[in-house]
Parts: sequence; structure tokens; C-alpha cells
Amino acid sequence: MTLNEALADLQAVDPKNPGAWPTWIHVAASILAFVVLLGAGIYLLVMPEYEALGVSEQREVTLRDEFQKKQKKVAALDAYKAQLETMERDFGAMLRQLPSKTEVENLLNDISQTRVASSLEEELFQPMAEIPKDFYAEVPNKIVVTGEYHEMGAFVGGVAALPRIVTIDEVEIKPASGPGSQGLKRGTLRMTALAKTYRYLDDSEVSQKAATGKDGKPARRGAARNKGAK
Repeated sequence: MTLNEALADLQAVDPKNPGAWPTWIHVAASILAFVVLLGAGIYLLVMPEYEALGVSEQREVTLRDEFQKKQKKVAALDAYKAQLETMERDFGAMLRQLPSKTEVENLLNDISQTRVASSLEEELFQPMAEIPKDFYAEVPNKIVVTGEYHEMGAFVGGVAALPRIVTIDEVEIKPASGPGSQGLKRGTLRMTALAKTYRYLDDSEVSQKAATGKDGKPARRGAARNKGAK
């Protein structure tokens, strides 16, 4: 069949009488209908499923990542527990290095004995007001001693070697002069420092501290009533 004949057949086709169509037009119409139906089926049925599959695959990747992260956390849980136990032991050991309220006087006496053993002369040993912290109190003591430089080094080293925690801060070393310097050897130095020790607060002191404001004074009753009214 030539192209002209095919065009003539198409022009003679009566849409209202499909039975009279030539065979090849029936075949072409069937193929076209099949292609249209196939395309519509793919668009309406397959594409939504394909998109849902993509969403599911993406969620699978997300869930896999979350699973791997949680798995790593679970694997490290034992290490975290061991680390926590070590920290608790270290904290307990450090806490035992803090003297109680009744032991502070003995600790101050140990500092004085360390000064004597270092051959330093004492000009001042003045305990100062305690400074409460979270669960402990800072106990500062102003000290003024005279002696030679290596004796002062021995004193600081001896204080650091005490079984309780003591720190030496605000150290100032100058040649000894002024009032009270008569009779001292030439080259004698005067050291002014702040020896700080720390003691833990007992339960009653912690409770009392919790009942006070930031300024250390009891909370106002009016403020407490207003807070309760809320």
C-alpha cells in the first residue's frame, strides 16, 4: 500500500462506522489504544508506587543511620559506666582530703609545724572568715614569715606534701625591712601569702546554706509567701 492509498483510506474513514474501516486502520487503532492504556496505567498505578518506594528507601537509610548511632552508644555504655565509676572514686578520694570542721584546727597546726621545720620565723598567722561554696568551705589564712629563699621554698613544698589540700596563693616576697625587721640577718626575705585550705560542709551546714539566699542571709518571708501564692 502506497502512502497516497493510505491517506485516501484515512480520508474515507467513517468514525461512526468502525466496521467498515480497513484492516490496517483497525490494527493501528488497536496499537494506539494499547499504548494509551499502557501509558495511563503506568502514570496512574506504577508511578505512585515508584514514588512511595523512593520514600521508603530514604526512610530506610535514615533508620539505618539512627540504628548505627544508637548501636554505637550502646556499645560505649559499658565504657561510660566504667568512666563514671572512676570519676566517683576520684571524687571520693578528693573529698576525703578535705578536713572536717573539727580537723581544721589540726591542719592549721600542721601548717605551723611545717613553717617551724623550714626554719622560718612567723610574723603573722591570721585565720580569716570562711567562704562557703557548693559543698565545701574555703578557709583562708594570711601568713607573714621571714627567712631565706630556699627556706621559703621548703615551706611551700612541705605544705604541698600535707595529706590535706592546702594551696598557697597571693604570694609576695620582698627584702625584709620596716617595723619588726631589727635583728634580722642581712638578706632576709619576708613572704606574705594566703594559705587556703578547704573543709567539707556537713549535712546541717548544707541544709542551712540551701535555706539562705545568694548573699548568705535568710530568705525574706514575704518573698517566700509570694512564691507559694503563685
